[in-house]
Amino acid sequence: MGYKVKELREGAGLTQAQLAEKSGVSRVTIAMIETQKDYVTTTKTLVKIANALETSVDAIFFAHPVQPTEQITQTV
Repeated sequence: MGYKVKELREGAGLTQAQLAEKSGVSRVTIAMIETQKDYVTTTKTLVKIANALETSVDAIFFAHPVQPTEQITQTV
């Protein structure tokens, strides 16, 4: 996940400090997310970062956007 945050941040032309200011998440937290393989963060933090990068949380987690599945109705 961290590599994807870094990839998206750099793609947007932002430094960690700029992303921190734009998202309201500390630069240290962003650095930890980007560099620490086992770093744990909250969903709230990921949403703030995703919003600042003008993307979605699933775009950070998955290589391809997650598509909703069709609901299957079962008749009895």
